[in-house]
Amino acid sequence: MNTLIELLKSLLFGIVEGVTEWLPISSTGHLILLNELVRLNVSDEFWSMFEVVIQLGAILAVIVLFFHKLNPFAPSKSAGQKKETWILWLKVILSIIPSGLVGILLDDWMDAHLYNSVVVAIMLIVYGVAFILIERRPRVPTTTKLSRITYKQAILVGAWQVLALIPGTSRSGATIIGGLLCGMSRACASQFTFFLAIPVMAGASLLKVLKFAVSGVAITGTEVAVLAVGCVVAFVVSLAAIRFLMD
Repeated sequence: MNTLIELLKSLLFGIVEGVTEWLPISSTGHLILLNELVRLNVSDEFWSMFEVVIQLGAILAVIVLFFHKLNPFAPSKSAGQKKETWILWLKVILSIIPSGLVGILLDDWMDAHLYNSVVVAIMLIVYGVAFILIERRPRVPTTTKLSRITYKQAILVGAWQVLALIPGTSRSGATIIGGLLCGMSRACASQFTFFLAIPVMAGASLLKVLKFAVSGVAITGTEVAVLAVGCVVAFVVSLAAIRFLMD
C-alpha cells in the first residue's frame, strides 16, 4: 500500500514536470514547491537526483517530436539541409557552454544554499514581472527561422540560460527572454529553447546520477519504481504540452 501511494505521488510529480518544463515558470521550482506539500518518502540523496533526472522523460519527448529536424543523417534531407542541421547543433553546443561550466563549478554550493521554497518563490515573481514588461515592449523580430539564428545570438541565449541554474528560474523562460531580446520571434526562440533542453538536461541528469552513485546510498526498489513512473508520465505529458504550445 505504501509503495502504491509513493507511485501515485510520483505520477503527480511527472504531470507537473511535463507541463512546467515547457512553460516559462520553472519546472524545478514547482517540483520543490510540490515536495513541500506532497513529500516523497525517499532519501534526501535520491530526491536530489529525482528532481533533475525526471526531466529525462521531457527530453525524450523533444527528441521524438523533432527527430527529423534534429537528425543530420536523415536520408530524406538534401546536402544543404544536412549542413544546416549540423550548424544548428553547433549553435546549440555553443549555447550550453556557459551554463555547463557554471553548473559544474557551483552545483554543490547551489544545492546547499538555493534549493529552498523562499528562493523559488522570489524568482517566480521576478520572472513573471520580467515577462510582462518584455511582452509590453513593442518590437519587430529580425530572426524568424532557426537557420537564421546567428552565432552571436546563440551565445547570448546561452548566457541567459546561466540564470536558470537558480531554482525558480525557468530554463525555457530565461532562454526565451534572451531570444526575444536578441531579436528572435517567439516561435523561433521557443524551438531553439526546446533543442537546448536536450544536452542541458542530459548533462544535468548525468551529473546528479554520478553524485548519487558516489554518495554510496543504496537505491530501494520503491525508489526505482518512483523514478520510472515519474519519467514515463513526464514524457507523455510533455508530448501533449509541446504539441499544444507549438500549435
